[in-house]
Formats: sequence, structure tokens, C-alpha cells
Amino acid sequence: MGAAQQGQADWVKIHPLVVRITHWINALAVLVMVASGWRIYNASPLFPFRFPNELTLGGWLAGALQWHFAAMWLLALNGLAYLAYGIFSGHFRRKLLPIAPRAAIRDVLEALRGRLSHEDLSMYNAAQRAAYLAIILCAIVLVLSGLAIWKPVQLQEIAALMGGYEGARVVHFIAMSLLVFIVLAHVAMAILVPRSFPTMITGRARRIS
Repeated sequence: MGAAQQGQADWVKIHPLVVRITHWINALAVLVMVASGWRIYNASPLFPFRFPNELTLGGWLAGALQWHFAAMWLLALNGLAYLAYGIFSGHFRRKLLPIAPRAAIRDVLEALRGRLSHEDLSMYNAAQRAAYLAIILCAIVLVLSGLAIWKPVQLQEIAALMGGYEGARVVHFIAMSLLVFIVLAHVAMAILVPRSFPTMITGRARRIS
């Protein structure tokens, strides 16, 4: 085997281009939605606390709503593209399934102890599979509950499933909180396994012998 062929053999493809593009668009959309959503929340809090204005986006309620709606459509359209690709290409079946709850809990506990081994970046461990599926589910709930809050009369069937307008607000807040928690855990995992971060940019990783 020549030097060029040997060099190519040292690298393995991890993430397709579609996955990388949709990943970063989703990351941007979620960041904008959360920051603007916190400003919207501050205008009419559900609970006896407010988010620091320095962590919010929009400057005032109308500005925050504009940012929130723009990011909502970006997240919805990009999310649909990601779901379509994941389902029809078999990406979800290969990467995210099956899910073993016990294995996911074990991997999370190992990660918290700093003992989680992740040498083969081409395969998602159980904790990653559970996290990615949870993010997808949270995003779906956020979009549906957000639509129920936006159009509670026109979309009263969706709102009714969540206990009406106020119930939809609570569901939206809980889904947002779970999503932020999972994203922070995802970032922490990337820090614990730093060589996984460049793969979401280049799509490749060097094979470990």
C-alpha cells in the first residue's frame, strides 16, 4: 500500500455532510430560540424568577418575539430535513437504534466519573443515542407547544392536549429546560472527548490502532 493510500486508510468517515450542516443550523436555531424565549418569559413569568437580561435576546418583548419566530421556522424546516434524511437514509436506524435504557444510564454514570471510553467515534454509545433521541423529542414538543401558545384558538386541538394555553406554556417551559440540560450535557461530553468535536466539522476522524 502506498503512502497516499495508507494516509487515507488512517481516516474513517464519521458524519455525513447533511448531518453536519443540519447539526450546526439546529445549534444556532436552538441558541436563538432559548435566548429570545427567556426574554419572552421575563415579560410574563410562569414561576417566581426571571432570567438575567444579559442572557436574553431581543432587547424587549416585540424584538424577542421576532427573533423567536424566525428561529422557530428555521428549527422546524431544518429539523424536518434532518428527520427526513435520518429516516429515509437509514441514519437513525444505524446510529440511534436500538436504545437500551440500562446501558444509557450506565454510560451516563461512567461519563460523570470521567471513565467513559469512546475510542470508536463512528459508533454512538448508549448515552449519546439516548441524548440525540431526547433532543429530537424535545424539539418536536417545543414546536407543537409553541404553536399552541402562538395560535391557541386556531390550534385549540393541540392546546387542549396540553391543558389549554397555560398548560402549553408549562409544557413549553419544561421541554425547553430539558433541552438546555441535554445540550449542556452534550457540550460537556464533547469537552471530555475533545477529538469528537472536529469530526462535526470535517466529518472524519483518524483511526486509532
